[in-house]
Amino acid sequence: MKTTLKTLLLVAMAVGLQFDLQAQNLKMPQASTTQTLTQAFGLGTISINYSRPNVKGRKIFGGLEPYDAVWRTGANSATTIAFTEAVKIEGKDLAAGEYGLFTIPGQNEWTIIINKGAKQWGAYEYKESDDVLRVKVKAAKLKDKVETFTIQLADVYPTSARLLLSWENTAVSVGLSTDVDTKVMAGIDEAMKGDKKPYFQAAQYYLENGKDLNKALEWMNAADADNTKAPWVKLWKARVQLKMGDKKAAAKTAEEGLKIATEIKNPEYIRLNNALLTEAKK
Repeated sequence: MKTTLKTLLLVAMAVGLQFDLQAQNLKMPQASTTQTLTQAFGLGTISINYSRPNVKGRKIFGGLEPYDAVWRTGANSATTIAFTEAVKIEGKDLAAGEYGLFTIPGQNEWTIIINKGAKQWGAYEYKESDDVLRVKVKAAKLKDKVETFTIQLADVYPTSARLLLSWENTAVSVGLSTDVDTKVMAGIDEAMKGDKKPYFQAAQYYLENGKDLNKALEWMNAADADNTKAPWVKLWKARVQLKMGDKKAAAKTAEEGLKIATEIKNPEYIRLNNALLTEAKK
């Protein structure tokens, strides 16, 4: 059966090529449009390339796409997903690289497949032996129909995100995560040995990731000394002070930032410093 499908596919491709050569100047819209997504994640990027079929009044899952069968997760060529850094998918480790993203839809649960076969048409040449990992996720029923098959990256944070697949009245969500803290902390330690120390950026990271606030304040003071007329430095310094519980110092610093922002007519930092000042005075 597999050989027959492959033969038919090759014949169809050959016929398509012949028609293409005969009508090189004819342009037609894609029945299933192609989309490429690129999303910064952790210290790297995620890239997804797929084709987007429409429902067109058909029954999709359990119909056009049967349950419990491997699906290309789109139309035309198999969907590809690439990571420039190692990640975890639903807690399972995945090395950096480009992969085929296949799925097995089920009524209540889907199997998400990451496969070495990134370059193939459909799932005709799919080999389970090339699977890198498989995870199972719950399928959710949507109240509103999604006409065009859609892949999204949502809830994107520095170390976590969700891969969302939705079509017809079905959606699945796949958890992605990455560990960047070890690399960032090592990078900060190394950068602090240089002549141009990243005081401001390092202090921001310490504040937002629950690190040593005393060290964060020390670095913010150094950044402030390097650039006394930067309302953004004042703002972040005030945030550190407020996090440390020193409302008086935070209010004083925010007032300084508000004054500078007003002088240089920067509405964004007028608003932000003013908001922090209000919070510090509560």
